[in-house]
Amino acid sequence: MSALFEPFTLKDVTLRNRIAIPPMCQYMADNGVVNDWHHVHLASMARGGAGLVVVEATAVSPEGRITPGCAGIWSDEHAQAFVPMVQAIKAAGAVPGIQIAHAGRKASANRPWEGDDHIAENDPRGWNTLGPSPVAFGANLPKVPQEMTLADIARVREDFVNAARRAREAGFEWIELHFAHGYLAQSFFSEHSNKRTDAYGGSFDNRSRFLLETLAAVREVWPENLPLTARFGVIEYDGRDEQTLSESIELARRFKDGGLDLLSVSVGFTIPETNIPWGPAFMGPIAERVRREASLPVTSAWGFGTPQLAQTAIESGHLDLVSVGRAHLADPHWAYFAAKELGAENASWTLPAPYAHWLERYR
Repeated sequence: MSALFEPFTLKDVTLRNRIAIPPMCQYMADNGVVNDWHHVHLASMARGGAGLVVVEATAVSPEGRITPGCAGIWSDEHAQAFVPMVQAIKAAGAVPGIQIAHAGRKASANRPWEGDDHIAENDPRGWNTLGPSPVAFGANLPKVPQEMTLADIARVREDFVNAARRAREAGFEWIELHFAHGYLAQSFFSEHSNKRTDAYGGSFDNRSRFLLETLAAVREVWPENLPLTARFGVIEYDGRDEQTLSESIELARRFKDGGLDLLSVSVGFTIPETNIPWGPAFMGPIAERVRREASLPVTSAWGFGTPQLAQTAIESGHLDLVSVGRAHLADPHWAYFAAKELGAENASWTLPAPYAHWLERYR
């Protein structure tokens, strides 16, 4: 059997294969509450044969949303809305995961197809943004965030804790902390966005503090037998790549010591002026280095959308799981057709029996 279709076990959770659906924001929630759109989207991803389905970036507070249409889990009502979707993911044979997040200075934005920029100051749909320092992202996101006080930091950390607790009560079996993409946690770690002079800024230890404290706080409430993971931008492609990557790997080691079970390796996206070498599987070698030097299982989600690239990423040891996003939007049954293309025996196992009956018997 292709390595891509071998089971993967982490803690007490076993995925039926090495294919994961990464978080993909839909921007379709109503005041953070998910709805029928999300149910159809998530159920179709699970039905298609992937082993893991991770729900989109889900805000731990109203201010933590990227846009007014982003999902949230800051109340019991929000958590309860996820229950039927979690059940649908499980019924389709996949493991349900959720990414919890705070957008920081990138919050209060219009949806991508409505401008992908900050909501105007006089627009009642917008809100004040938070960051480690009053430094705007720039480009299409010029709003200067309010510098967080120590009380703000403690409150947001508790918001992550409460979100994790609600996620477990809703039935999720895999959680991912969003520490990437220029959102709040990544902004604390990056010297581009963190200009603080207190215990949360300056040195590597201080810039790492918010992330490590948040991980530790979530670790206290998330069940020990279930995977606790994070997505983290390990490199910016800003000309200081080796320094950033070396620091990121050291932080990944500390994540592991703090109870992290797997890292989703990504790009920082903390500033708009970068030179990212976009291309097929371009993050594979970076992820492999993190995996090797931090001794931590990894996944990544950039450019692995063909069966051959996905299989190579697993067989080469670059990744433990391969996260395939956009290809699944185009074809939710990507796993089935990948298995067929790679010559995996009994590819119909990736399909529910009614689908396999029609596609295998009457081909």
